[in-house]
Amino acid sequence: MREYIRTAVRRLTGTSTATIDTIEPGTIRIAPRRPIDRFDVASITEVLDLATKIGAVLLDSGTGAIDTADQIRFVARVYGLSDLDVDVTYNTIVVSARRGPTLPPITAMQTVRYRSLDFTRLAQVDRLIRNIRDVAIAPSTAHRMIDKIVDAPHPYRYVVATAAWGLMAAAVSVLLGGGPLVALLAFVTTGATVTLNRWLNRLGTPLFFQQVAGGFIAVVPAALVFQIGGDLGVTIAPSQVIAAGIVVLLSGLSLVGSVQDAITGAPITGVARFFELLLMTGGIIAGVGMALRMLEAFGIYLPTITTSTQFAAVDVPIRVAAGAVAAMAFALASYAERRALPVAFLAGAIGVGVAAGATFIPVGDVISAGVAAVCVGLLGGLLARRALTPPLVVAVAGITPLLPGLAAYRGLYGILNEQTLEGFTWMASALAIGCALAAGVTLGEFVARSLRTPKLVPPNWGRWRRR
Repeated sequence: MREYIRTAVRRLTGTSTATIDTIEPGTIRIAPRRPIDRFDVASITEVLDLATKIGAVLLDSGTGAIDTADQIRFVARVYGLSDLDVDVTYNTIVVSARRGPTLPPITAMQTVRYRSLDFTRLAQVDRLIRNIRDVAIAPSTAHRMIDKIVDAPHPYRYVVATAAWGLMAAAVSVLLGGGPLVALLAFVTTGATVTLNRWLNRLGTPLFFQQVAGGFIAVVPAALVFQIGGDLGVTIAPSQVIAAGIVVLLSGLSLVGSVQDAITGAPITGVARFFELLLMTGGIIAGVGMALRMLEAFGIYLPTITTSTQFAAVDVPIRVAAGAVAAMAFALASYAERRALPVAFLAGAIGVGVAAGATFIPVGDVISAGVAAVCVGLLGGLLARRALTPPLVVAVAGITPLLPGLAAYRGLYGILNEQTLEGFTWMASALAIGCALAAGVTLGEFVARSLRTPKLVPPNWGRWRRR
């Protein structure tokens, strides 16, 4: 354990530079191989196919459209293709190599059919791009490597991922003020939700209906325990369990990617991703609403929501620790590498700590969430680069404990209980908080890239020194 901690600290305090930093336009001189002959159709097609495969894994993992296009263009240029048109949309990548005014261009296309949370796959592709840049491996070797990455199974067993999702829900419930019983109930409920959704996914069930099932399961156990516990003299706040379940369901959606695309110059892709996000969130709301109506039909009524996310000074340490554990558990549930877990832990602590501090200043939930997300994107991004971890892993994990699960449940509760104005107000607040988190992470990540831009040696520096 001590050796693991020492290794993690060394990685966090190193001087490594992220792959995306070294391929930002204008920050590094690419020294490609000899340009491919424009009549060599086979070689051009091989390079384009490799670049689109790499881009598909990046897009599949939630990387923004602009970053994906930059890395595709970089890989192709290393192998000698510089005159390219790259178009990355919601689920399609099209790369076209121009061959002059007299020859038709050669085009390759790749379709991303689904998006999965496997951060190990993302990190392996990051290392492959490093090898292409530094070692100049052959395209055929790179093809074999990317195929192996895509076909490889998840690095952890399903039981580990399921337990991590449960741990995340338990930590979020503690972050919201819950006790041991609430945390245990959130753990069990989330484990059942993940298991059911995994089975539905094997059957080919659309993700929307998986979200409906998840929202339904998040409510029923909490309501039953609340009803039975009332008869036994045990009281719990079911809203804490339900909100934790909603946060787990929201965490797998591409909130950061959708807002990042809209901000960085890919509005069509951003709108498509954001619509998917809204649709999946609608599935959660539908499942929760169905469960509430069914319980009311059986005479089970949930109490008025009184849980608050305001931090008392004495509660700050335990809630910061809970947020850090939730971020680390999300990274583990998303199959992140072990080296990424301490970085995710620190990112979660940073985000919740800043949000906790902001509660003592009357700035509002939206602004406090945005400021916390900027810190996650900035500090977490720098730590990720030093630990050779893709910054997207830190960004998504760091803001996960801050997702507005309780605000979304409050809004739905108000709408279903004839508090329409208050309900829609909370739903709008949840949407604003989500956008503030994503925009803040994007801003912090941009600043982190600016701070870690590689310093280039002038081409005549050695000649000048010899003189």
